[in-house]
Amino acid sequence: MTYIAMNRFQVLPDQTEAFEQVWASRDSQLAQVPGFVSFRLLRGPAADDHVLYASHTVWENEQVFTDWTKSEAFRKAHAGAGQGPRLTTGHPRFEGFATVLEA
Repeated sequence: MTYIAMNRFQVLPDQTEAFEQVWASRDSQLAQVPGFVSFRLLRGPAADDHVLYASHTVWENEQVFTDWTKSEAFRKAHAGAGQGPRLTTGHPRFEGFATVLEA
C-alpha cells in the first residue's frame, strides 16, 4: 500500500508568489529516490492571515519515505530551509497517511 506524506503551510497572503517560487526552483532530489511516486504542491483556501498550502508526496510505502527522511538527498533538498524572508506564519504541520483503499 502506498504512503502519502503532506506538510501544511500557512503562507502569509503577500508571500504566496515567493513561496511558490521557492518550491519551483528548489532541487528536490526526489526523482532519484527509490520508492518515490509523485509530488504536488497544493494551494488551498485563503483566510484573513494566511493562504493554506500543502506539499503532497506519494511513496511506495512508509518505509521508503522514512528512509528518504534519513538520507543525504533529504538533507540536500532541505538545505537552507527557513532562511531568507519570512513566508509563513510558522512551522509546517506534517501529516502522514497509509493507504487503506485505492480505486
